[in-house]
Amino acid sequence: MLDIGFLELMLVGVVGLLVLGPERLPRAARTAGLWVGKIKRTISGMQREISAQLEAEELRQTLNEQQKTINDSLKNAKKDVESILDAPSSRSTSSSASQSETEQRVAQASAQLDEAQREVNEAASHTSNEPLKATSKKDSQNP
Repeated sequence: MLDIGFLELMLVGVVGLLVLGPERLPRAARTAGLWVGKIKRTISGMQREISAQLEAEELRQTLNEQQKTINDSLKNAKKDVESILDAPSSRSTSSSASQSETEQRVAQASAQLDEAQREVNEAASHTSNEPLKATSKKDSQNP
């Protein structure tokens, strides 16, 4: 962290001894050590928190990309189902009952696709609105 050599450290010790005296120097050194420890722990905690936030943001981006892929797939499947309904019948001998049954099945499939797409959108909006919290066991034990 700091590039302090032995000579600089010795100079600080001699100046501290002259300024504080031999009685108060050990107590001042302990206090300085405690402050340095607190500063290091604070910096380490900040680094962990920043890393967790960056990871959470990457996960959100991945989730959004996957949601777009799923939505595109659902739209394509719905178009395929609807194109089956719109396509003229290749069989000229098919009865109107079987054609009506096919239309019902296509409409049912289309409705199921719409419902699946709605559920995907709701789930994605629900997860993107919740903040991701990343805390370790050590953080929860030390307030």
